[in-house]
Amino acid sequence: MNVTTDPARLSRAQIAWRAAQDIPDGAYVNLGIGMPVACANHLPEGREVIFQSENGILGVGPAPLSGEEDYDLINASKQPVTLLPGAAIVHHADSFAMITGGHIDIAVLGAFEVASNGDLANWSTGKGGVPGVGGAMDLAAGAKAVWALTTHASKSGAPKLVDRLKLPLTGAGVVKRVYTDLAVIELDAEGFLLREMVPGLDIETLRGLTGAPLRTIGEPHPLEAPGGL
Repeated sequence: MNVTTDPARLSRAQIAWRAAQDIPDGAYVNLGIGMPVACANHLPEGREVIFQSENGILGVGPAPLSGEEDYDLINASKQPVTLLPGAAIVHHADSFAMITGGHIDIAVLGAFEVASNGDLANWSTGKGGVPGVGGAMDLAAGAKAVWALTTHASKSGAPKLVDRLKLPLTGAGVVKRVYTDLAVIELDAEGFLLREMVPGLDIETLRGLTGAPLRTIGEPHPLEAPGGL
């Protein structure tokens, strides 16, 4: 394997594409604000997934084509969406009852930090930042599984996968899988477990970009996504 300290990183759309490939057929899924929203655009053909938006939509479809947006039909990120056949518009309280009642299989959320014990921070960047929790705490507590989408490091180069959170907590011990621009990582009782890694990057370099121990079992699979996303 060729090794470089400047590997080809996945774009935000490619990260969303990779996560979408793992969403199982028939799952009820909430997509968080930001990068996760794009997962609805990249499901494999023939796979039926019911996307929920906490502002009161069950059955969200892909983003509308340019020029066909209806701004009376938006998701929790205030972005125009489409509806799939059979979709339902529900009261806000009923939508949160789906979440807190344990009816959402997967919450795909953005992350500022993920700790090796599964703790998630995604609503405040701390002092000087603008907090915006939205429904993240309800989703973190109510969904059967939480997947986090994020870049592997901040713009300043600080690791986002850490031993312990420095930023305010969203949910304790909830994250089961992380998709970054460099890797796919699962979390278990022993912490971070590397499953996939972008070509051209070696494990020790990736460990240097990760703020907590990163285990491997055998050789990680290549993390690749379609170009042009």
